[in-house]
Amino acid sequence: MKNLTLICLLILCFFTSIAQESKKQHVILISIDGLRPDFYLDKKWPAPILQHMAEVGSHAEAVKGIFPSVTYPSHTTMVTGNSPAKHGIYYNAPFEPQGATGEWYWEYESIQSPTLFSLVKEAGLKSGAISWPVTVGAPIDYNLPEIWSLDKNEDRFAPLRKFATPKGFVEEIETKAIGKINNNNFGNDGYFAREQKFAAAASYIFETYQPDLLAVHLIAADHFQHTDGREGYMVERAVSAVDVAIGQIVETVERLGMMEQTTFIISGDHGFVDIHSVLSPNVWLKEAGLISGEEKGAPFKAKFHTSGAAAFLHLNDPKDKKSVEKVNQILNDLPANYKKLFRVLDKNEMAEVGADPNAFVGLAPIEGIAMSSSVTGEALKKGSGGTHGFYPDNSNIYTGFVAYGASIKKGVVLKEMSLVDIAPLIIKLLKLPETETEGIFYPGIIE
Repeated sequence: MKNLTLICLLILCFFTSIAQESKKQHVILISIDGLRPDFYLDKKWPAPILQHMAEVGSHAEAVKGIFPSVTYPSHTTMVTGNSPAKHGIYYNAPFEPQGATGEWYWEYESIQSPTLFSLVKEAGLKSGAISWPVTVGAPIDYNLPEIWSLDKNEDRFAPLRKFATPKGFVEEIETKAIGKINNNNFGNDGYFAREQKFAAAASYIFETYQPDLLAVHLIAADHFQHTDGREGYMVERAVSAVDVAIGQIVETVERLGMMEQTTFIISGDHGFVDIHSVLSPNVWLKEAGLISGEEKGAPFKAKFHTSGAAAFLHLNDPKDKKSVEKVNQILNDLPANYKKLFRVLDKNEMAEVGADPNAFVGLAPIEGIAMSSSVTGEALKKGSGGTHGFYPDNSNIYTGFVAYGASIKKGVVLKEMSLVDIAPLIIKLLKLPETETEGIFYPGIIE
């Protein structure tokens, strides 16, 4: 009798465990690089899946980003709920006093505040990521980080193979999901093919390992808005490719019968602005003797580090207040027609928006103007295409947000939210340990 009772208890525990596992919630965070709200608000864009998700789920009409509104700081804000001043990823590429090497903020150890990935790990859960910025060495169980080789004599994907986790994960994905990767289908020559490869890799990870959090970074829309501007055939193709990739991931979840357990969070990092001119403020600093030469690594007292449509003043000696005063005087003495091209931000104003605390002056241009770190030629040159990096109060630089699937209320529309609000929502959905963020959790989004 005792043995029968014990067997019954074991069977009950087994089925209880299965039932609890079946109720386990998953979040798939998909970042569309260069996402603009009109991609899902305006039917002219070829994005029926994204538009359907916005209609039957919740969405925002505008998401206010960070400064500068560029990819790596923005993606880090998404997973920390904090601005660059707090999480430590200030630009795509760090300021390098001896000249840019081409390296970006690839290493996860550069992040100075908790992330969704670290919180998932602390909670004993699993995570996965596809090409998510700043994730080399991250506490992610199934990770294909975004990194590439700068050595022309080395395979572009050698660092990816080296730093993917677990060891040999790229080869596993190639063998079981996407086929052999090369520059034509996974690199700079295959933007549309890459979206489908990323979707196939994400689908494989979700189906095989069912991580609690899966983060995916899709990039074609960003590339073609850079080359072609906000409108045009190639941008439409890019939006369509992104939409198909999202549909592929959704279909995988549907096929597994896991829609009632899975929430999709679709977010962007920034919008886009069309460019007609490029401003090089370092030309003025060189003319004033603050930069001593044109060659890489030339001595300097003060230099602007540019990031898309923004520029940030750095000093060779952080205590050199005279050089800051000289730069401010240079900017103040410019002809009125130049001064109207940008807004000058002091340290206090940059602190208010959460920008790099190591920079002494910030330049935020008007629409149509991008920034360059060049020290040669005319200060104002011809430009084309599109860019981002603008101050976050520019409506064209707003990005988007869509929440769809399990736990999400239908028809909730937020007029405006902030990029720092993404992480608090995911923390609630996954019941992760509470952590301090600068964002707000909107309880009206979820059931």
